[in-house]
Amino acid sequence: MKKSFYIGKVPIGDGKITIQSMTNTPTYDVNMTLAQINKLADAGADLVRVSVPDEKSAFAVKELVAKSPVPLIGDIHFGEKNAIIAIENGIQKLRINPGNMSNDAIRSIVKKCIEYEVPIRVGVNKGSSAAKSPEELAKLCVDTAKRIEDLGWNKLVLAVKSSNTVETVRAYEKLSVMTDYPLHIGLTESGAGENAVIKSSIAIGSLLLKGIGDTIRVSLAGDPVKEIIYAKKILRAVGIDNEFVEIIACPTCARTCFPVEETAAYLEKMTLNVHKRIKIAVMGCIVNGIGEGKDADFGIAGGADKSILFEKGQQVATIPNSEIMPQLMNLVEKYSHDE
Repeated sequence: MKKSFYIGKVPIGDGKITIQSMTNTPTYDVNMTLAQINKLADAGADLVRVSVPDEKSAFAVKELVAKSPVPLIGDIHFGEKNAIIAIENGIQKLRINPGNMSNDAIRSIVKKCIEYEVPIRVGVNKGSSAAKSPEELAKLCVDTAKRIEDLGWNKLVLAVKSSNTVETVRAYEKLSVMTDYPLHIGLTESGAGENAVIKSSIAIGSLLLKGIGDTIRVSLAGDPVKEIIYAKKILRAVGIDNEFVEIIACPTCARTCFPVEETAAYLEKMTLNVHKRIKIAVMGCIVNGIGEGKDADFGIAGGADKSILFEKGQQVATIPNSEIMPQLMNLVEKYSHDE
């Protein structure tokens, strides 16, 4: 049976997949960092990680933890000094990288974590380790976990990441059969933009479909709020989160005389925070739009000037395109509040 415990008030390993991201502000700038933490929490983050590269960042942890709406994780590299300060100032979880940390430093950190009951994520990245294969990456992570267990601590989360999608998936597949600790999954250094999202989605999604993973981060260069948005979309795509508005749309063809792509994108944006299972179809013509979208709760079969509004496969009205969106959003509003 998988081990489970709490990070603050957030359970890990209990079957619910938690979402996390990481701030990219100077941690010692409390106001700037708190503003980003709040944005991440508002977007749906369950946990937020902050880098602790120096003493002033470690001491800033006290105020950050006191004012944060979600539990905070301290990201530690190279030594134990900043980790110990962060622990003493209330950090709720630590991430350590055994690839750049001595055994003595790990021993000191573990001792302090036991004293303050702070869980540890053993995060092994291929780029900062001697591992040359997914198997070696998984073994290094498990060996480190065993060393920490021998020191008397077992509130651990394990992670093995590479910037290569296939290597990452294989490493986690190996790790998942070697341990019963909760696993944090993601693709490190995935890049920026569309390519990074695709790579991360394939890695994280394929693991989740195999039942591997307890907490996720979609690591993207840039605004971390995007990480939370894409993480939520991955959970929805693999069927873990079903309480959302799904927008389906036809691929368009020469018959299309309605702005399908723009309409679908607008609806997705407007319904992002509606937490009820609703399916909306955006179809590009009236020839077979209702039939193709009959499994949707409601939708549009678009025309050049007027479009058909339908519900459960049945035509409701034919209305001018200028009025279609307000009426559709009224249906969403009504449906989302129905019991």
